[in-house]
Amino acid sequence: QVQLVESGGGLVQAGASLRLSCAASGITFSEYTVGWFRQAPGKERDFVAAISWSRGTTDYADSVKGRFTISRDNAKNTVYLQMNSLKPDDTGAYYCAARSGSRASTRIADYNYWGQGTQVTVSS
Repeated sequence: QVQLVESGGGLVQAGASLRLSCAASGITFSEYTVGWFRQAPGKERDFVAAISWSRGTTDYADSVKGRFTISRDNAKNTVYLQMNSLKPDDTGAYYCAARSGSRASTRIADYNYWGQGTQVTVSS
């Protein structure tokens, strides 16, 4: 059974940093492209970042470029999202997702497996 478990969320002030982790079981993460998405209350789930399995190619939403960094440790079957200079607009539930394709897709429908999410709240 495939399971993705996010951790590392919390309540922080604007300008602070957090590092989210996504640990996988039941699949070999090194063979999957992994993405992070977030959903603010009352809004749709949006793409944040993704990293491909084949070359480690990354992609970011414009709103987080220069502030967030996605990385992976295949030996630990874990993907990270380092979030710096956090803003109140970054508040939401953050989800990691995995897809078997090699491309770092921004589309929700392209991802096969999803975690339960971790909450990030940034106060002003």
